[in-house]
Amino acid sequence: MLRNKNIILGVCGSIAAYKAATLVRLLIKAGANVRVILTADAAEFITPLTLSTLSKNPVYTKYFEEETGVWSNHVELGLWADYMIVAPATANTLAKMANGICDNLLSAVYLSAKCPVFFAPAMDLDMWKHESTHDNVARLISFGNILIAPGSGELASGLHGEGRMAEPEEIISFVTQHISKRLPLYGKKVLVTAGPTYEPIDPVRFIGNHSSGKMGFAIADQLAEMGAEVLLITGPTAQQSKQNVKLVPVVTAAEMFEACRNHFESTDIMVMSAAVADYTPVQVATQKIKKSADAFSIELKKTTDILAHLGQLKKSGQILVGFALETENEEEHARAKLVKKNLDLIVLNSLQDKDAGFQKDTNKITIFNSTAGKLTFAAKTKVEVAKDICTEILKLV
Repeated sequence: MLRNKNIILGVCGSIAAYKAATLVRLLIKAGANVRVILTADAAEFITPLTLSTLSKNPVYTKYFEEETGVWSNHVELGLWADYMIVAPATANTLAKMANGICDNLLSAVYLSAKCPVFFAPAMDLDMWKHESTHDNVARLISFGNILIAPGSGELASGLHGEGRMAEPEEIISFVTQHISKRLPLYGKKVLVTAGPTYEPIDPVRFIGNHSSGKMGFAIADQLAEMGAEVLLITGPTAQQSKQNVKLVPVVTAAEMFEACRNHFESTDIMVMSAAVADYTPVQVATQKIKKSADAFSIELKKTTDILAHLGQLKKSGQILVGFALETENEEEHARAKLVKKNLDLIVLNSLQDKDAGFQKDTNKITIFNSTAGKLTFAAKTKVEVAKDICTEILKLV
């Protein structure tokens, strides 16, 4: 959920500021782009050097740095951020945020931000319980800011009670869950197939279809970004997922069929974009076949039609999407597959299009649905094509 997201972390003057180092490390590990703003008091507890090293970005402390002559544009920082986290948020900073007091860079960026703002208070027990603090927290929540409630435990004063800033792991979990629950496919389980299958002839040779897996991986990443829990069953490919996608590697059509069948029952949406071999050798040689005869024949048998099989098993509420790569009578064949295999959508690729085909980063598609609808798209990158396909899937959810 945080991969490639721009996050501003505001750190205030509290002993809990030392936890900011771990929080930055966890955000970076999650794939986020992090910029840290330290208040003057926060810099007494943790150094800018520590946080700049961990975030791989300069740390902001003032509007204007006399040593470098650099001015920090609070408006640009506020607009850059996808999310803002203030942790630890002291009673002083909460009061400023709640009342629009803008006397430091952090409060100025907060007032400029257009993104969701999370705040994790940290203060002593009596300060947290004070009515003015509760009023400020309530006011911030009424503005749409999101409270990450403090926990109970031993405090810096020696007292025991509420006021401890949530642990960095808890903050990451809270933010991730909050984002996930607002995504359109949150709670949905999705199965995607990608890549080719290799059908062995002997230990070193195989037959199969051309496929880089780029389209399937792009679809899986996009569905994950929309909040789905994605299982990607992939044949041999060099592609890597950019999102939190669970990979199930397979080699043969039989292995892909078995994996799909095992996970079908609990799946809400299935997108079958793999280039599955239609035939497989009847016999597989145990040793490398020597090149001796001028002609050589291999007896083949049909592989299981995974898409048709799942179409027969499909229950009410499940969504099944197939792909058709055609070289002639494209629309006729695609529409026939849509009906025959009990699909909700079928995505047509044509090898007649110069922007479509194997190993390319672009694709040109036409989508047909079960109500005879047809959508034709211009050539786009496969990432953009994946977004178009997922938009049409979302209409069926």
